[in-house]
Amino acid sequence: MTTLIVLSVIDIVLLIAGLAFYLFVVGSQLTRVATNLEECNEIVATVVTNASVIERGVEQINHTGGVIAGALPLLYGMAEGIVVGATYQPGEVVERGPARPASGRRRSRLHDGVGYAPGAGAARRPEPEPQIPA
Repeated sequence: MTTLIVLSVIDIVLLIAGLAFYLFVVGSQLTRVATNLEECNEIVATVVTNASVIERGVEQINHTGGVIAGALPLLYGMAEGIVVGATYQPGEVVERGPARPASGRRRSRLHDGVGYAPGAGAARRPEPEPQIPA
């Protein structure tokens, strides 16, 4: 019976040691998270400080935009009155042929080398040189 009691005590001690290790690991991770949250809090405070300066400018921009939006119908009516007499009427479109190169029609010397004459209908063969009997 004493062996059973000793093993039970050892089992309980190991269980408590395992739980203590687990709590140590979780505690260190929670400390790390708390440190990161403090840094984030400082960054958020800096952003809020910078945004408070911008907020007044945004309110002014929104006010100006509202004034302009209210004046758009009047401006549109005035622009219609100006454009009526100044509308562009395109002139008559003249059909032009394809553009021609400034130097005239291009020729290829390769055609002459092989005896080809484009547009002649058939290939022009160079005249064979006369054979001189020896």
